[in-house]
Amino acid sequence: MKIACLFLFIPLVITSQVNLDRVEALINDKQFIQAESLAKDYLETDANNLKAIELLGDIYGFQKRWDDAINAYGKLVESNPKVANYQYKYGGALGMKALSVSKVRALGIIGDVKQAFLKAAELDPNHIDARWALVELYMQLPGIFGGSKSASLKYANELEQLSKVDGYLAKGYIYEYDNEPELAETYYKKAIKEGGSITCFDKLTSFYESKNQPEKAIQNIEEAQKTHQRNALHYQIGKVAAEYNIELQKGEACLQTYLKNFSSRDGVPRAWAHYRLAQIYMYKKNKSEALKHIDLALAELPEIKPFKKEKEKILNL
Repeated sequence: MKIACLFLFIPLVITSQVNLDRVEALINDKQFIQAESLAKDYLETDANNLKAIELLGDIYGFQKRWDDAINAYGKLVESNPKVANYQYKYGGALGMKALSVSKVRALGIIGDVKQAFLKAAELDPNHIDARWALVELYMQLPGIFGGSKSASLKYANELEQLSKVDGYLAKGYIYEYDNEPELAETYYKKAIKEGGSITCFDKLTSFYESKNQPEKAIQNIEEAQKTHQRNALHYQIGKVAAEYNIELQKGEACLQTYLKNFSSRDGVPRAWAHYRLAQIYMYKKNKSEALKHIDLALAELPEIKPFKKEKEKILNL
């Protein structure tokens, strides 16, 4: 009889696991409504399943439903406060909530955000995301509310011990935020030399754009292209050329290449490439080509305000 009961129970365990795997698959596919429904159905039969609660919190987070995410992650922290990732996710949801409300209300939340991130870092000496969160939090908070460059650098140094690339990127972020551009550039370049990922190149490109150095931005994107050979980088070159009215021939050629080789994996819709081409042709005083491409952009994404404004400019040429 006991053996029979055991065999009856096994399929339930397997089915439960399949259900949670399905929830994760739906999340990965950005099917959040279906994922939420399935997760809630699961929790009706197993209300205290921590994995299901965590997945539901993730679903809420992806939808920017911060109160719901805080509630879900709060249950995890209450159930097991010694799990670093629960503390990290709870702090993250609280932090995003703080960004979405008034400064006065945010002040009442920041203490709990900091406490959660500090606890996550304490519980797991190898938790990279928690240390990144503390780097950003301490830099962005005013000194009167606990902001501290030295504290931010402390966690950047801890990151560097765990991952040189993350440590260099964190220090680049700190020095950029603190308006020390030479040091910021140095550390972003160190990150590229150490890791060479698209993320590393993107950080340096964004830095150059923020400092109004488009020539350096284009040069950096071209270096990234040599290593990674991604079509999306053609768009990035065209974007910088169009935004700053420089190297227009190169920008035009790169955008045409982007459109020719476009796939959904490239991330930026075709419409934006047409918009950038319209900008370039407008600079060149080629009204017919500019109109052609802005109309193509509007045909794909008719409600984008910059597209509409660009067409008005072109028509006034």
